[in-house]
Amino acid sequence: MNKIFENVCITGAGNGIGQAIAIAMSKEGYNVICADINFEEAEKTVEIISSHNGSGLAIKTDVTNVEDIKDMVNKVVEQFGSLDVMVNNAGVTRTSSIMDLDEKDWDWIHNVNAKGTFFCLQTAANQMIKQKTGGRIINMASVGGKGFVDVSNAIYAASKGAVISLTKTAAQELGKYDITVNAICPGITHTNILSNIVKKRALEQDKSEEDIMKHYVRDIPLKRPNDPKDIAAMVVFLSSEGARNISGQSYNVDGGLIPS
Repeated sequence: MNKIFENVCITGAGNGIGQAIAIAMSKEGYNVICADINFEEAEKTVEIISSHNGSGLAIKTDVTNVEDIKDMVNKVVEQFGSLDVMVNNAGVTRTSSIMDLDEKDWDWIHNVNAKGTFFCLQTAANQMIKQKTGGRIINMASVGGKGFVDVSNAIYAASKGAVISLTKTAAQELGKYDITVNAICPGITHTNILSNIVKKRALEQDKSEEDIMKHYVRDIPLKRPNDPKDIAAMVVFLSSEGARNISGQSYNVDGGLIPS
């Protein structure tokens, strides 16, 4: 892919989609900063990158803590000289019906998914503006943020809707600095989060986990869930020269699950 930048920071890089993005970007030749609240998991991702002769750095980061975010960006710049691509991937959820959610759920989910994304975006953009070399910011949203109802819970959907809205506004404000801002909206994706959702719904509905997965796949036109690599491929593209004039967009990667 026509790589034009050198250094990428990925939050939530310790497993799942974040890990897949880190590996894919490393294979494209990026120096990869793997940020995660679980430092040991981030280190495991760096070990995989190193086994492919890539360059990686693990950083313990709690994206609900603004000082942690600032420290993360400072460490990136100290180690590699610049921050060129910021991937705001860290996210949390739990499976629940709308009537069983409480204030603690709202605060926890929004603190990570919305607040964390905003302040990672803001801090990364501030560094990119100082560098005067442009940059790419990629936010991880969800088809749930566009109204797909079969997600983990309504608060999660609301938090991802906030990410989509933030992406549009930030793209407008940061365009003058040659910084693009886009979001990716995964559909059903094989991750630990999906496994937990399937297990809980199988118990609730007295069905097998296989039956629950069949339910999810049934409505996907391409008849297959995402592999995390599918999301990683979109990140690689949005970071490339080919995407230099794409900004403010929210791209579904969902096998055709929802129409827009």
